[in-house]
Amino acid sequence: MEDTPGPVVIFGGRSEIGLELATRLAPGNTVVLAARRADALTEQITALQGAGAVGVHVREFDADDIAAHPAVVAAIESEVGPIGTAVLAFGILGDQERAETDPAHAVAVVHTDYVAQVSLLTVLAAGMRARGRGQLVVFSSIAGARVRRANYVYGSAKAGLDGFACGLSDALHGTGVRVLIVRPGFVIGHMTEGMQPAPLSSTPEQVAEAAARALARGKPAVWVPWAIRPLIVATRLVPQSIWRKMPR
Repeated sequence: MEDTPGPVVIFGGRSEIGLELATRLAPGNTVVLAARRADALTEQITALQGAGAVGVHVREFDADDIAAHPAVVAAIESEVGPIGTAVLAFGILGDQERAETDPAHAVAVVHTDYVAQVSLLTVLAAGMRARGRGQLVVFSSIAGARVRRANYVYGSAKAGLDGFACGLSDALHGTGVRVLIVRPGFVIGHMTEGMQPAPLSSTPEQVAEAAARALARGKPAVWVPWAIRPLIVATRLVPQSIWRKMPR
């Protein structure tokens, strides 16, 4: 990782990918896990201590409570100092079939995967911009590159998040604050348990490793695995009549 002083904060402290990335950034750093039921993160704390973190803290955090985002960030910085690297690792897949007839569920998916991300990124970026340093890690998805009928609610939220993160990165250019957009394909983990893995799938460990390397190299974005990027270019040539039949 580049020399970015300040603690590493994982917003979504139980996320498999977030924790894997935290272990890679832990050596010599203070790590904060922000999550619901923060008092039940003993296993995660032990893992990060074993990975070389100089200190591990927890903070209660409900991503959907956007009104509380400024206070949560302020409380973290009051305890451990200005955030150096913020990883937004929270999100939900939701139930596509339910979302097609239940507007409340559709909105809940978009709220967590887009609205809450926009809120927290805006709070974090404002503080980092004022200090002239910091790193933001945003997890987009192949689902947002060209939204499919099979998961259009989740995909649309990721498409919006990707666009916001790209614009935020441009807005922060030259301020000393960097944004890394991580765009994985299908990730085999707890969130996708029971689902048939798609081609070019990856694991939380592989996504975290790619993200850590991208941070160290100062890259603005990374596809995981790399072969997904040319695949996305090719999918844009697929006629809509065929694309709407594609599985998630």
